[in-house]
Amino acid sequence: MNDSTLTMDLADTAATEALGARLACALAPGLCVFLDGDLGAGKTTLVRGLLRALGHTGKVKSPTFTLLESYAISSLNFPLYHFDFYRFTHPDEFIEAGLDEYFGQTGESAGVCLVEWPDKAGAHLPQPDLRIALAVVGEARRARLSAGSEGGRACLSRLSVAAEGLPPAT
Repeated sequence: MNDSTLTMDLADTAATEALGARLACALAPGLCVFLDGDLGAGKTTLVRGLLRALGHTGKVKSPTFTLLESYAISSLNFPLYHFDFYRFTHPDEFIEAGLDEYFGQTGESAGVCLVEWPDKAGAHLPQPDLRIALAVVGEARRARLSAGSEGGRACLSRLSVAAEGLPPAT
């Protein structure tokens, strides 16, 4: 791993959820995280692992129809927003839905934005602090995490510290 990328193989759903749990330990207010990958690549599974690690016990589903699931988790001092733009047919739907207000916040109102299908919102989204690309490789998955900002590099650094017990990163 260098300071701006991390790649790992994920053998199964449990390993994908474990990566989400690791990510939970590395979050900071204001981060924007893009989740890339085809249908079934594990984007929502990763978010589920993250939320479970933070103590969320309710159902975790992709917000494909609602566009946004908001989580106020007692172990965090900031909100977590899970977006899914899969159904967008035009990038302007992002603005029309009023979702721009969740991005770029600072201070006490800053949350973490986890975004599935960010390409569907086009140039309306800010550049991600962290991009997680999930790909199906045979029966397994591969995750490539890339930092796009100092906040993203700091997140990757914290993620590396939380690496105990997971497949080796490259």
